[in-house]
Amino acid sequence: MILHNAAAVAMVLLTLAMAQEHGHDMAGVMGQGDGAAPSATDQHGDAARQDAAVEAMSSEHMAAQMDGHAAMSAHMAWSDMRPATAADREHAAQIVKTLQTALARYKDYRVAEAGGFKPFHPELPQHIYHFTRWQNGLRAAFTFDPAEPTSLLYRKTRSGGYELVGAMYTAPRGTSEAKLDQRVPLGIARWHRHVNLCFPPKGRGAGADWTKFGFNGSISTKAACAVAGGRFYPQVFGWMVHVYPWATTQEAAWAH
Repeated sequence: MILHNAAAVAMVLLTLAMAQEHGHDMAGVMGQGDGAAPSATDQHGDAARQDAAVEAMSSEHMAAQMDGHAAMSAHMAWSDMRPATAADREHAAQIVKTLQTALARYKDYRVAEAGGFKPFHPELPQHIYHFTRWQNGLRAAFTFDPAEPTSLLYRKTRSGGYELVGAMYTAPRGTSEAKLDQRVPLGIARWHRHVNLCFPPKGRGAGADWTKFGFNGSISTKAACAVAGGRFYPQVFGWMVHVYPWATTQEAAWAH
């Protein structure tokens, strides 16, 4: 779906902002499960994933990618669903209640910007705009605070402003489903991650065939990526889940 593309955009913004703030590659931190320190090998691999994703996002074709989802299912992996318990429903409802209170001040997007939430490419047409605060994303790599989502989700209004509609939580890519369930119950919501991605050769994004490459590309295997001369990544970034706290039903609040 379009929202899933936007989530990938937000994660690129997060890694870029973190790297710019600290002067070094922070993608390794985001790639580690449960706060484990990244090894040199992991840092190198995550830096390569960041390079590839940033090239894709900076391409003039990214706007078109954000508005389409024909091949998205080949690049999405989901947490397993499980039967919802009364405790799950209560936990999810408490998260929504907490988020409603925490996000109230950010209904004015200018307050969100002043608070450090930065929009990713607001000049490009998008269905949903992610305003991401890298400090929240870094904290989410180690702990879960329902009042501090990594990104705020906005729709652009006819007047040129933004309407707040939801938020996005993140978790490191190595996080087990048991620990995802502790954050947001899997009986209510499904976390997702972006997998099996093929990016064009480094420096050739502008002239690449984006029907084959990227988050909506038709290529989803290492072998096909090699034939196309691309760079294959089994997974880019970590787990994500969206929540729409003003939805009228719990199902809609956690819908993708």
